[in-house]
Parts: sequence; C-alpha cells; structure tokens
Amino acid sequence: MTFLAPETRAALDALHALEHAEDEADGIARLRGIRSLLAALDADPAALAAVRAGLAAGASWDEVADAAGLTPAAAKQRWAGNDAEIAARQEASRKRGQRPSSKPTDLPGLSVAEAAAKLGVTPQAIYLRVTRGQLRAETVELPDGRSYKRVFLDDPPESETS
Repeated sequence: MTFLAPETRAALDALHALEHAEDEADGIARLRGIRSLLAALDADPAALAAVRAGLAAGASWDEVADAAGLTPAAAKQRWAGNDAEIAARQEASRKRGQRPSSKPTDLPGLSVAEAAAKLGVTPQAIYLRVTRGQLRAETVELPDGRSYKRVFLDDPPESETS
C-alpha cells in the first residue's frame, strides 16, 4: 500500500518515465514533469499526515519546520489545527491571490513616492508636511479593501482654505 495520493503517484510515475525514456525527453518536458511532481507533492495529504504523526510522537514545530525546509511560523501556518482551520486558511490565501496585483492607475492625486520625487524630498518629508498641514492628503479605499495614500500638491490644505 502506498502512502501517496493517486495524483502524486501518477506525477511521480510520469517523471520516472521521462527519466528512462529512450529518446531522451527534451528539457522542457522534464521541467514540466518536475514542476508537476512538486505541485502534487505540495498538495498531497501525506505531508499533513506525516506532520500530525510527528507531532503526536513528540516532535516540536521547530523539528517539523526543519524537516520541511520551512520556518516554524510557515509550518504552523500550513499544518496547524484541524482540517477545517487549515482549509479556511487556504481559502483565505486563495482569495488574497485573486486580488489584482498591480496598483490602479486612475487614482486621484499623486502617491507619496511620486509627490516626493516631484518636490525633490523624501517620502518621510511628505508625511511630515501632511502632518504639519502643509500638504493635503487623503486615503483612498478601493472596494476590494486596498487603500492608498494620495497627495494633492496643487490643493491647499483644508486649514488654509477656510
């Protein structure tokens, strides 16, 4: 009886076949086989079972992390808790991954970095000027929860407009 899931076993067998192919499989096919096996191993429930067995036998999270090539925090993030807690963390991670990774370009004003470059000062100087009321800034929050500090160089601060 094998401890690997059928998908993992299939990926391992496919990579093994590439290794022993008479026609010397091309490098791209081998690379795809390696990545496929790594993805299958990463998702295989055998790893979680091994972690749980190790912890039950008295292993520490430091030992689990060392065996997995992770930090203790990463190991706990991946394997701590019951199945429902682990699934909830994975789902939350997938949702974060679905967010756009690039900054929107249609935001009003300038970013702090852009304002700093335009004025020839550091970003910290921009924040200091905002705190002192010398520059107007707003935090723009997008519907997906991301927020951006935007600086308005042409607009006087509210204290000067009244």
